[in-house]
Amino acid sequence: MDLRDTPEEAAFRAEVRAWIAANLPDELRGHRGGAARFEGRAMREWSRRLSDAGYSGLTWPREYGGAGAPYSHQAILFEEIARAEAPPHIGVIGLGMAGPTIMAHGTEEQKRRHLAKILSAEEIWCQGFSEPEAGSDLASLKTSAILDGDAFVVNGQKVWSSYAHIADFCILVARSDPNPPSKHQGMTYLIVDMHSPGVEVRPLRQITGEAEFNEIFFTDVRVPCENVLGEIGEGWSVAMTTLLHERGTLGFALTTSLEVAVRKLLALVRERNGHDPLVRDRVAREWIQLQALKYTNYRALTALMQTGIPGPEGSVSKLHYSESNQRLTKLALELHGPEAQLMDGETGGYWQYQQLRSRGNTIEAGTSEILRNIIAERVLGLPRSR
Repeated sequence: MDLRDTPEEAAFRAEVRAWIAANLPDELRGHRGGAARFEGRAMREWSRRLSDAGYSGLTWPREYGGAGAPYSHQAILFEEIARAEAPPHIGVIGLGMAGPTIMAHGTEEQKRRHLAKILSAEEIWCQGFSEPEAGSDLASLKTSAILDGDAFVVNGQKVWSSYAHIADFCILVARSDPNPPSKHQGMTYLIVDMHSPGVEVRPLRQITGEAEFNEIFFTDVRVPCENVLGEIGEGWSVAMTTLLHERGTLGFALTTSLEVAVRKLLALVRERNGHDPLVRDRVAREWIQLQALKYTNYRALTALMQTGIPGPEGSVSKLHYSESNQRLTKLALELHGPEAQLMDGETGGYWQYQQLRSRGNTIEAGTSEILRNIIAERVLGLPRSR
């Protein structure tokens, strides 16, 4: 198997790398991440530049404003953005989740209304799936959507909703049948205007000190029936489309971010404790894990290019990245010794921030426990645990 870029892919990679170097604002270069990067005019302008250059929605069909590019180009774009330590397009939920779901299940009017504005970052989207008592078990949600004339009346609470504090729309799954035959039935998938009366967003402050995600409270929020995505009562199947696309080629961005971190860790080891054999063994382990993750991504990408549908292999990448990143940042702080307690030490608090932020890696986008179940059942073909 030849894992090198084809001539076409190599040319695209060179084009993207040169474009990022010429267009990424200085204030966004090497940003450590977090909520702050998504706020302010610089992020909006950066996202608009990505869109104008044709880099947002690369794999979307041309009829919906995309470039119709192969998935390998999307993976390359993610790699180069991560390698440059640049922020992604501000509309990550819209591009990776809401947009593909609207294309698959939406009406022509919904497609015309939303898709172009997702690409241009005129509309920012958030996700309303998780709830306080139904985090990884979506089918146990309690938020209700009761039909009342030509609208659904929504009441309930969602949590861990990234970007809800700046979002214009929310992809929401709610219980429309209070007495369904099974808990996977009787849910409806809605497009909710976040500026509607009765919608309240409360930011959740993280251990990093930032508020990157939020709680959303819905009190008698009226959502027109024209905002139903898919069929009434069939929200579970529509939600599965969203979750499949949530990871897609994202593994390449995660892997490259990890590669950047490994490179910085190597520099730190050489500076601090390069001769300790135990430290060298731990660094070697992280490098080996990184290589394994790369090849897993290539397998997943091959399947995606053959079928056009993201498979459960994406769960492997996300799980592997999450736990590797936590180990790596922990090792970096150990190398700092007592200085690790300072958020503004010699490194400007880079590793301190990364370790704190990494604690959320094994929770967001599917907990490690849930991902292990998915891998066991859908990748390895093992029997269900219950």
